[in-house]
Amino acid sequence: MAVETAPMTPDTTLSASRKNEIIRARIKRRYAAERRFRAYGIAAILFGLTFLVALFSTILLRGYTAFQQSTFTLDVVLDQAAFGSSAPTQSELRMADYSKLANRAIQHALGVDPNNKADARAAADLLSQNADTQIRKVVMADPSLVGQTVKIDVLAHGNVDSLLKGQFDRSVSEGRRKLSDKQLGWLDHAIATGVLSKKFNTGLFTYGASSKPETAGVGVALVGSLYMMAIVLLIAVPLGVAAAVYLEEFAPKNVITDTIEVNINNLAAVPSIVFGLLGLAIFINFMGIPRSASLVGGLVLALMTLPTIIIATRAAVAAVPPSIREAALGVGASKMQSITHHVLPLAVPGILTGTIIGLAKALGETAPLLMIGMVAFVVEYPTTPMDAATALPVQIYMWATAAERGFVERTAGATLILLGFLVVMNVTAVILRRRYERRW
Repeated sequence: MAVETAPMTPDTTLSASRKNEIIRARIKRRYAAERRFRAYGIAAILFGLTFLVALFSTILLRGYTAFQQSTFTLDVVLDQAAFGSSAPTQSELRMADYSKLANRAIQHALGVDPNNKADARAAADLLSQNADTQIRKVVMADPSLVGQTVKIDVLAHGNVDSLLKGQFDRSVSEGRRKLSDKQLGWLDHAIATGVLSKKFNTGLFTYGASSKPETAGVGVALVGSLYMMAIVLLIAVPLGVAAAVYLEEFAPKNVITDTIEVNINNLAAVPSIVFGLLGLAIFINFMGIPRSASLVGGLVLALMTLPTIIIATRAAVAAVPPSIREAALGVGASKMQSITHHVLPLAVPGILTGTIIGLAKALGETAPLLMIGMVAFVVEYPTTPMDAATALPVQIYMWATAAERGFVERTAGATLILLGFLVVMNVTAVILRRRYERRW
């Protein structure tokens, strides 16, 4: 029996054509929306990269000059009369008037008449206050130099350093400048004769705190940060890994463990200054640990780093397939043996990554260290974690509040050093993870 089909009418044909147009329009809108979303994403990335490049460019342009320092190369006459005897003792070597020797050397190098007291004083002002200390170190290291004329590099004053680095405006009238026309003429002569030049600033890495920018460095801060990172590593890593393994593998699932897990996650988001208040109340006021000591700083940073290590370790342990545990248990291993011999070794990449990221975060913290008094003016290197010290980010903060022009470049230079450490630590974390990571 034949089935009759309804004939196609113009209305039916137009309706199908209209539907196809609607479908094509919808597809076109979806593709347009996808292109817009992609464009928004690219624009957001470019926006962020623009500010990132601007930030790093600003720090680099302001800070690279800190790695050079203006230095006078002087012929210093180590006259025996200045040391009291022909065979001076250690005490006589230490107490000699090295400032007088430095002043004579700069006067001779610049061609200044020593009998003209005003000129002699103006020439001496071109030297750093640390010039006598530098000459003393040379003589103390080799007492046989007494009675000879020795070439010694001594630091120039911060104003001279600013001049050589193009930070000094010579067009300003003499009364408004820190260097007179006569001093500028002497310096131009010293540059032309090679007496004054810029050299690599090793003092930036070896000097401690100083009120003069040319003698200020991050050496003490680096040692203090090293002590604190060692304390964080010794305390936070074992406790964090042990807590994570217990919570993930042994702890019963009940209200108590759920509360602990929630609190650990919340602690990871607590402002760092709260940990500083905790350290001030417990470690300093209650336990009596000295303020500004690396020990109290390390303990505070260890508490702050613990949540990060615990969360990262738990994620790494949970990522190990259950079949590994079941296989270990199936051949007779105990629960503890399956974890220590199989699970933890496979979770090491994640644990290392979390640890390094936690240490990098602790290295850059400033607020908790300010609360426990690590803003002390420390000149000598700390020999133990109980000695007064400061940290690299705190040193940057202290220099940023200084009024001297030279501390501006010191601040940016120290920031570059800190960023260098952070980049190295984060790159190390990425390399270790890729090196030891296993895909399941």
